[in-house]
Amino acid sequence: MWCVPHPHKQNHTLILLDTEGLGDVEKGDQKNDCWIFALAVLLSSTFVYNSMGTIDHYALEKLHYVSELTDLIKVKATKSLEEEDEEEEEEDIEYVRFFPNFVWVVRDFTLELIIEDQPVTEDEYLEYALKLKKGNNKQAMMYNLPRLCIRNFFPSRKCFVFVRPVVGEDINKIESLPENDLDPKFLHETLRFCDFVYRQSEVKTIKGGHHLNGRMFGTLAQTYVETIRSGAVPCLENAVISMATIENESAVKEAMAYYQSSMVKLAPFPMEAEEFSQMHGRCEKEALEIFMKRSFKDEDHQYQQQLMEGIIQSYHEFLERNENSSVMTCHGILKELSAKMEHNLELGYYSKPGGYQLYKEDRDVLVQAFQQKPRKGVKAQEVLDKFLEQKKVEAETILQADKKLTDSDKQLAAEKERAVLMEQQKAAEEEKIIHMEQQLKDQERSHQENMVQMKEKMNAEVESIKKEAEKALNCKLKEQTELLNKGFTEKARLMEEEIEGLKKEINLQKGHDLASTVGKLVAAAVQGFCDYLGKRKINLSQQKQRQK
Repeated sequence: MWCVPHPHKQNHTLILLDTEGLGDVEKGDQKNDCWIFALAVLLSSTFVYNSMGTIDHYALEKLHYVSELTDLIKVKATKSLEEEDEEEEEEDIEYVRFFPNFVWVVRDFTLELIIEDQPVTEDEYLEYALKLKKGNNKQAMMYNLPRLCIRNFFPSRKCFVFVRPVVGEDINKIESLPENDLDPKFLHETLRFCDFVYRQSEVKTIKGGHHLNGRMFGTLAQTYVETIRSGAVPCLENAVISMATIENESAVKEAMAYYQSSMVKLAPFPMEAEEFSQMHGRCEKEALEIFMKRSFKDEDHQYQQQLMEGIIQSYHEFLERNENSSVMTCHGILKELSAKMEHNLELGYYSKPGGYQLYKEDRDVLVQAFQQKPRKGVKAQEVLDKFLEQKKVEAETILQADKKLTDSDKQLAAEKERAVLMEQQKAAEEEKIIHMEQQLKDQERSHQENMVQMKEKMNAEVESIKKEAEKALNCKLKEQTELLNKGFTEKARLMEEEIEGLKKEINLQKGHDLASTVGKLVAAAVQGFCDYLGKRKINLSQQKQRQK
């Protein structure tokens, strides 16, 4: 296997997989050859079969492996005998969707490309070799079998013929010969062949139209080889499901890791509610994009739901960190601002006539300075409320000890103290409400973002499925036309049911049950959010009622 940067497609890798030759008499193991052939078909997007001399009946008989592909490769995972019977009826169509392009390379070609005294192209030469013989007798059926299999399984076909690169004994040292010693016709055909591979070979896909990257290709190869070694038959659907499980689990982990690391990296705790919300929204959106890019075949959206639940949990943890940071920051600010007052209290500065007025002025300055401090976070008013509540006894003691004030003055001052505390308590409750309302907005935005990206993903997957069906339909229509032109009316008629089925599939609305999916995602979001509210024992309606 050689893996090289694709010469024409940026950010693509060209994988060249060379297998051992088929039909080695020393091995005497035909089954081994069959599995090599099947594995090469499963892993390639362009399958190159090379033979020597000409494409004649003997060469086609040697390619008998193609007639055994239905025994060596299954498209769907069957669960019952009835399903197996249904699968056998539609296997040709299914294989056409997922099998590679077929290229027959004829080496050391010595004939002229002339058929019935008319010059033909290499492709026409191949199609002539694949012509079917009319008749229903055993001889005609045996003659047609390999040809029918190639025509049915590999509707996209190409042929290249190569003359001998050198003559005589030079063939034994061909690898050391300079290019100018090789036959110019050989070199020209080599350039044509390479150009075809570079330009026409498509990105390897699996069932559902999903493109493979290197990691997924390795997983796919390992799955097929382990299946063959176990004695089972490789199944395209099972391989995709197995790979999807691995990729989707990794997609959830990768997206969660990105969300958490981004929040840690970007979060200058403490943050205000709006600032925190914007950062969370940006990180969640980018994490979802990472998940959507890597995940596939998440048909019931269980992995997207896992990610959503994980982000909700992590979001609440960051909320708590932000709140704790706000509390610690505010405590630090109040400790710093109240240091002078604490010192005055120790000196008895306020224990004199007129001391209450001095205490009140210093406290007002402290509160004003605290309110003006930036980046206090979401707990500023709550911490200040508790701070003033703790100072309530202290203020009452200084007020009652102030001999400059009359009883009437003290009563009025006490009422003002209570009003100040109530006002601050109201501010703290409003702060909680604003904080909770922002969390509800975050929940709604999260749901909308999940829905938007999910719909985009589903539309892309539907489009891929549609393209698969269109590819199969075009191939079948082409094959039907060729059969009609060659007089195989009955064979062409038998294809009509397949063709109509593909047309219906293309026209069929392939949208998933969005209502069900929305319900699952909403349930995940609401449950996660309600769990958080239950834990914190904060009820938005109660807070508003208290405010009233």
